[in-house]
Amino acid sequence: MKLLDELRQAIRVRHYSRTTEQTYVGWIKRYLRFHAADGRWRHPREMGAPEVEAFLTHLAVARRVAASTQNQALNAIIFLYRRVLDIELGDISAVRARRPRRLPVVLSRDEVTTLLDGLCGTRRLMAQLMYGSGLRVSEVCGLRVKDVDLQRQQIMVRQAKGNKDRVVMLPQAVVPALQTQLNRRATLHRQDLCLGYGRVVLPAAFARKDTGAAMRLNWQFVFPAVRVGVYAQTGEIVRHHLHPTAIQRAVSLAAAASGIGKRITCHTLGHSKLETTMIYTHVMTGVRSPLDTLAALTGA
Repeated sequence: MKLLDELRQAIRVRHYSRTTEQTYVGWIKRYLRFHAADGRWRHPREMGAPEVEAFLTHLAVARRVAASTQNQALNAIIFLYRRVLDIELGDISAVRARRPRRLPVVLSRDEVTTLLDGLCGTRRLMAQLMYGSGLRVSEVCGLRVKDVDLQRQQIMVRQAKGNKDRVVMLPQAVVPALQTQLNRRATLHRQDLCLGYGRVVLPAAFARKDTGAAMRLNWQFVFPAVRVGVYAQTGEIVRHHLHPTAIQRAVSLAAAASGIGKRITCHTLGHSKLETTMIYTHVMTGVRSPLDTLAALTGA
């Protein structure tokens, strides 16, 4: 459908993440499907605020979605009208889903230790980075070799949420394991090059600016996928990063096996708001990672 292709193009021009693109396209499909009549999809130009309100009300009343889900749908529809169709919808007066007030899941030091002990290998290292550096699961999966500075003990997080960069501390406790992982990654990259592979997906239009960057080690993902695959947008064979579901599944299984009576996800280990945990600055002197504090207390 031409409309969806135009939507994807508008999203990519603004350098939104692949996940955002898939989410927005999915919501627009649902919106069009909801207003389809006799198998015929109506073009969004034939609809406006009343149709948007009806769809959002349906999500809140009939589907009983969370407030964040309804807001996500609204953002996708507004983007379509404003950035693709150049139409302002005006005020939207739909029934809004209620945002529940819930206490966050907080783990004690003993529970964190138990959870990490239930993980091993790459999954353990990734979980330690989420807890000790305040990384989101997507950020630890998308970490590239060049963004790890073992000497300064810091990590550069590129194009994070809101398309912003930031510097976070690297816990001393993970330096040996991370150095081992980087050595393994270098070995795997050499093997890929010998087999005629070795390419990686680069951000935005950087591949056109530096044609050789996709083959260099410093641009490779620290935590690679097990197999190479075809990148849908270019048709090239690349080695992408480990899929977020791999670490999410590992954390959930470790939590279940440990007997911790709480609903544990990767978000529990990471920090949704870094400013409420600690301030990460370019000068890390005097600031200690919670993982290093945990290691000191447990003698690990």
